[in-house]
Amino acid sequence: MNHEKRRAIFSLLKKNTPNPTTELIYHSPFELLISVILSAQTTDIAVNKATKKLFEIANTPLSLSNLSIDKIEGLINSIGLYKNKARNIQLTSAILLEKFNAKVPANRNDLESLPGVGRKTANVILNTLFNEPVIAVDTHIFRLANRINIAPAKTPLAVEKRLTKLTPNEFLNDAHHLLILHGRYVCKSIAPQCGECVISSLCEYKKKMP
Repeated sequence: MNHEKRRAIFSLLKKNTPNPTTELIYHSPFELLISVILSAQTTDIAVNKATKKLFEIANTPLSLSNLSIDKIEGLINSIGLYKNKARNIQLTSAILLEKFNAKVPANRNDLESLPGVGRKTANVILNTLFNEPVIAVDTHIFRLANRINIAPAKTPLAVEKRLTKLTPNEFLNDAHHLLILHGRYVCKSIAPQCGECVISSLCEYKKKMP
């Protein structure tokens, strides 16, 4: 796929979704950080249901760090891996208080020092909160990059590096959310909605089909 086709694809995605953003519900940088940590291997819908209960009780580093693990588990037990996530968000809250003046750090090294925050989570925070031109590769974006041939690679990190290099600069800030929303609702894992796809005329997936 050449550079002009990639630009055309992102242009159409941007036209279809002019203001792409996360579907996680949050009202502060801290709430977004906690939501993203909780979202690992869980849908945004499930996370939003859990955080609605959690944030009514604790939505700051101080209040969340003061909750017991049992209490946190009871509030988020509707999502996958809730026991590990309960420990991670309590520890992260305590570290934010101790090392970062209760603020969400704005650089990758500090973010990835927090429990439950890996490269993908850090990229979401850097992009969504701090407008950094980085791309967090989840299962949707990994599938999309390989399926439509926009940045095929064998690992999420390799896809991230290729997408970052190949995405036209004017779309880098929005690329993560444009691709994830398209993958989530149109270019689905099973039965992609090709008839409803705004980039169907440019997509190279159908050329691979029998």
